Amino acid sequence: MSEPLLSSLNLSVASAEIFMVCAICVVLLVDVFLSDRSRWVTYALSLLSLVGAAIVTVKTGVSARETALEGAYVADPMGDVLKLFAYGTVAVAFMYSHDYLRRRGLFKGEYFLLGLTALLGIMVMISAGSLLTVYLGVELLSLSLYAMVAFDRDSGVAAESAMKYFVLGAIASGTLLYGFSIVYGLTGTLQLDELVLAVREVGPDRIGLIFGLAFIIAGIAFKFGAVPFHMWVPDVYHGAPTPVTLFIGTAPKIASYVLAIRVLAEGLDAMVASWQSMLIALAVLSMIIGNVVAIAQTNLKRMLAYSTISHVGFILLGILAGTGDGYRAAMFYTLAYVIMAIGSFGMILLLSREGFEADRIEDFRGLNRKSPWFAAVMMMLMFSTAGVPPFVGFWAKLAVLGAVVDVGLVWLAAVAVLLSVVAAFYYLRVIKVMYFDEPADSLAVEGGGVVRALLTVNGLAVLILGIFPGALIDLCARVLP
Repeated sequence: MSEPLLSSLNLSVASAEIFMVCAICVVLLVDVFLSDRSRWVTYALSLLSLVGAAIVTVKTGVSARETALEGAYVADPMGDVLKLFAYGTVAVAFMYSHDYLRRRGLFKGEYFLLGLTALLGIMVMISAGSLLTVYLGVELLSLSLYAMVAFDRDSGVAAESAMKYFVLGAIASGTLLYGFSIVYGLTGTLQLDELVLAVREVGPDRIGLIFGLAFIIAGIAFKFGAVPFHMWVPDVYHGAPTPVTLFIGTAPKIASYVLAIRVLAEGLDAMVASWQSMLIALAVLSMIIGNVVAIAQTNLKRMLAYSTISHVGFILLGILAGTGDGYRAAMFYTLAYVIMAIGSFGMILLLSREGFEADRIEDFRGLNRKSPWFAAVMMMLMFSTAGVPPFVGFWAKLAVLGAVVDVGLVWLAAVAVLLSVVAAFYYLRVIKVMYFDEPADSLAVEGGGVVRALLTVNGLAVLILGIFPGALIDLCARVLP
């Protein structure tokens, strides 16, 4: 390959993705020759792959925006931070899932390989520099998640959930691609940095661009799980094996956030007035439907699914502000939410045992009497998710509300605050069940030392980041100026 071509490709900044592809191939080849008793090797190699990717990302990190593959790939400080956070999230998801999968005979290489492939899709989306790269990342992530939901082949409920997810996801992906094609047809470019200028030349008020934008927003809203494109969220969260639910409810939210930032904030920045009004409707509907329907849920996974929908509404509040402060607030909220969500689902995995799924709210009855510490951890996670000070969830909500007020949408902030009060009911219900109800049995809480230690760190993280929120806020401000 000629020197000028290598220079234009600039593959060094895409080293993390190249490393991850190679690591997935190695793990796959090794896993083929392993017996069920040796499956721990796949688990260990998967964690080593994540550590290696993190090292490569730190070593090749950039201090300013760089492009590679002739503009199709973008490396910037925001991308590096989000990738590192995604590695950590996937690693914690794997470790939380270890004991659960072993107890149910599901400790197979497919879970870890699909998780790494989904992570690769997230990495591609984070560094997407063109609409085509965005779509490749979306499909790589989506196809991996569809297969993960159907991972337990003996579960008819999981198969049904996977089929629903696949059909609806295919429609959403087609919608997103159709929107991209309309925008490309009118502007003549797929590159996000060129798209900004092309949209201004064509005219952001042109009806064709607004038509294409509507399809793009619909696709993004589906990936987020925003109302009215939320119908897959409760069914998939409930029907999928809990380790898969944990995975779907955490790391892909980072991808959804960066999808909105790359496409809307970077590529279609000139159309902010158009997509702002669309996102307002999505945010309000998501907060209303998510919080109100969550009250009626008795299954904790479904309750957390509707809770996720309401939190998506808050993330959209930051994005729709259309300002740097709004984007930073949305990033802060996304990272805080991932920390809270992975801990909440981790508690379900901890309390589950062979033949028993701790996925109903009543399964947490009397937890304080059986394990006071983990009842306290769950209480901290619920308080943080509800936005109660001094936990990190409070500061996340405050940040997005401040960004919305700064652009004059005071009524929207008032609606969000009102619905946060509504949300407090179903979070406090979990705490009430743990502390004031009699336990249904006297069985001790199972779970290995690693899971217990991680959950302890997870619970303390929402408290420490709440007491000292400046570190995470400053990080978001530094990488997203």
